[in-house]
Amino acid sequence: MVVSHPGTTGLVLDSPHSGTVYPDDFRSCCERATLRRAEDTHVEKLYAFAPALGAAWTEALFPRSYLDANRDLTEVDSTLLDAPWPHPVATDPAVLSKVRLGKGLVWKYTDEGLPIYDRLLSVAEVESRIERCWTPYHAAVGAAIDAAHARHGRSVHLNCHSMPAVAASHATDFPGLVHADFVIGDRDGTAADPALSHQLCAFLSGRGYSVSYNHPYKGVELVRRHGRPAEGRHSIQVEINRRLYMDETSLALVQPGFDRLQADLKAMVRMLLAPAPAD
Repeated sequence: MVVSHPGTTGLVLDSPHSGTVYPDDFRSCCERATLRRAEDTHVEKLYAFAPALGAAWTEALFPRSYLDANRDLTEVDSTLLDAPWPHPVATDPAVLSKVRLGKGLVWKYTDEGLPIYDRLLSVAEVESRIERCWTPYHAAVGAAIDAAHARHGRSVHLNCHSMPAVAASHATDFPGLVHADFVIGDRDGTAADPALSHQLCAFLSGRGYSVSYNHPYKGVELVRRHGRPAEGRHSIQVEINRRLYMDETSLALVQPGFDRLQADLKAMVRMLLAPAPAD
């Protein structure tokens, strides 16, 4: 359920939400078309050039609505379970805001607030998803970053996402927000050197895109877990507005938007691969 390509450079990319392989045990009361709106559709195609440039690449094949690899294991909604969860549960209000929206480790609601299940899940069911999906995904990303850092003494990790043109009612804490073309997030400078994040923002702005920094997306579990800029480990979340490259209703790619965007992303990756001064 995870695909990983090793790299030869200090750059690592991953896409935790573009998976389209729906497991047989995902017994949802939602239609597949509704569930598919949760995907970061086509992100893996946008960055298909990355391995050829020497960047490590990891992508989830399982869908985000089945298990969200960008959530911590403590972000479990106990109201979705038929028995008490026997593992630690988050208590931080900032973390729990997503759980309350139905967007924890296992989603309860779609972005539009529709229930995903007409039943309660068993503890064993959720534990199995963690074992088959979350654990190998995080292991692959962590191994890629460790290898990149070992090779070069510095690693840059881009956590690759897409976002709807307008935030839905249950998607974020900012329903109805019209998104910029890109949102660059480094958890307020704690997951990456802000100078590197600003470099990305400036590059994208120079290509004619509107760019927001740390709003409304700061980066979540994958950048939090792997971003340690003091150690030369920089982790940045990159959100791309879907209207730039696809029809959000049919999910079809649109041209020339896709080709232009992919060319600009390739140029961005090449910029990151250029020699950089030591941290």
